[in-house]
Amino acid sequence: MADNVASLFRSNAAHSPSMAALARESDGAGLVDFCIPCNPYFPTPAMFEDMATRLREIITYYPSSADTITAELCSLLRLPPQCVAMGNGSTELITWIDHLLVRESLAVPVPTFGRWTDQPMETGKRVDMFPLQESGGFALDLAQYAEFIRARGTKVAVICNPNNPDGGFLHKHAIVQFMDAMADLDLVVIDESFLEFADAEVEPSVVQEAMLRPNVIVLRSLGKNFGLHGIRFGYLVANPSLAGRIRSMLPKWNLNSFAEHVVFMLKEHGTEYQQSLHQVRRDRMDMSGQLSSLPGLTVYPSQGNFLFVRLPVGAEGTVVRDRMLTEHRLLVRECGNKIGSSSRFLRLVVRPQVDVRRLVSGLEQVLYGTSRRGAAVPEQATGTGYSSGTAAVDRLFSETNGAGTQGLAAQAIGAGTGAPGLPAAPAAGIGMPLPAVPSQVPMGTSGGMPMPAAASSGPQQMPQQAPQPVQAPPMQAPPVPSPPVPQQPIPQQIPQQMPQQVSQQMPQHPLAAPVQAPVPAPAPMPAAASYPSQQMPTGPTPPGVPARGGLTAAQVRGTDGLSQAPGTGWSGPQSWPEAAGMAPLS
Repeated sequence: MADNVASLFRSNAAHSPSMAALARESDGAGLVDFCIPCNPYFPTPAMFEDMATRLREIITYYPSSADTITAELCSLLRLPPQCVAMGNGSTELITWIDHLLVRESLAVPVPTFGRWTDQPMETGKRVDMFPLQESGGFALDLAQYAEFIRARGTKVAVICNPNNPDGGFLHKHAIVQFMDAMADLDLVVIDESFLEFADAEVEPSVVQEAMLRPNVIVLRSLGKNFGLHGIRFGYLVANPSLAGRIRSMLPKWNLNSFAEHVVFMLKEHGTEYQQSLHQVRRDRMDMSGQLSSLPGLTVYPSQGNFLFVRLPVGAEGTVVRDRMLTEHRLLVRECGNKIGSSSRFLRLVVRPQVDVRRLVSGLEQVLYGTSRRGAAVPEQATGTGYSSGTAAVDRLFSETNGAGTQGLAAQAIGAGTGAPGLPAAPAAGIGMPLPAVPSQVPMGTSGGMPMPAAASSGPQQMPQQAPQPVQAPPMQAPPVPSPPVPQQPIPQQIPQQMPQQVSQQMPQHPLAAPVQAPVPAPAPMPAAASYPSQQMPTGPTPPGVPARGGLTAAQVRGTDGLSQAPGTGWSGPQSWPEAAGMAPLS
């Protein structure tokens, strides 16, 4: 039976198996879930008891219309209903965004949430994947991302903040600046599904700014932060025209009765909800410290309710995942099927300290050989067998590249040539100037806006600070020899981070979005550096060829995952930013 459970993970899907599927293959007794990113402290036991008491009523009768439920949520969050569309989960909204608003191409940093790569590929769009570099702690440099979008001629840009699976965070002022620089694109999507767990900024959301812009959508989740993945509900915020276009395509009763019941009971439980977020943030710091003590394990700084960790050299993630499940009843997320990641990485959901101690104990036994089955990390000269992305990545590799791809990864990240059809990649962590926003943007006849010509005057460097991973102490055993890997040049100096712009007005209700003062106009953007002209492909990409004109899977992977990340900065949980403006719980 244990083998049947482990086999559920060995599929071509980009996501983990559901808990229902796992339960059908096992008794489920004693299983601790570090895989599904859910708030473990909300709803409260009293809220669950209330739902259980009303279960018969909830499942017997039709829910109210989506407009009624949306109006209640907007009253709670202090958002205008005409700027909001609620969906049966955020993935339903992603699907409609793709069908209605993505014309030809979409850019997204990888690794990230799988639907942002898979959904547009399924409908024949070109997906331009911008690889986040392990050497930079998987930090997203918005200036380089903007240059990448201009070079590719991409029509739609996506940013996940915090990003999944690494938890990387971008400050509000930087995202607003990026949105203004991309004002001529068809669409800019800011996915804030995990933003409720962030504490690096008092009010990091850009929902207020999105409502004022013609081409910006902010996506928010309710299941993750409310701890109710089974109730499929999420919402988007945009200007009335964009939100209304999505809302007009949704069924009148696309939200279920459980979603309605939860939305209408939230106004009575705002305090408990805020306390649950405080506790998750505290647990995240504690869990990071405990995991960082394991030899050879690297923990990356996160603002989500999960931690992205790199296993010690020689450890294969699929083996670790299967043994943690079958030997210790611990469910962990191996990230080999995430584009831009590999099976050397795990995403571990933040849980209470008692569960984390069990996790650390299990990892010690599996990784370092204190159990009867021995260590998952091989001794020197025994070889390493990484699965290079497994499943989805290997599928993309075979469909887009064929056999002659051995040198593409080196070309994509090397210091000289660059990939075919692309300008040479800049050094990781070195900011590049954002393109200037055109003063007048003529509307295109096809519904989108044409890309303005890049100016060539006076580029300046945009400050961007990449967080560095927490490097745990090295292992005692000698490292496993590995083939040479082309290294990205690491800058000698990282520009200082821009000062935060923090809203001074706090919401009156714990769940409500703040009513903000007018946002000052961002500083003018320096012009984009000139690129050599290149012939861009036209028309939608045929289904099954997801990377035409974009990065190939080999270029997305970049390296084999063996290169060491810098060990400076973020030396431990003591150096993590404190929660701004958050009072300690009593």
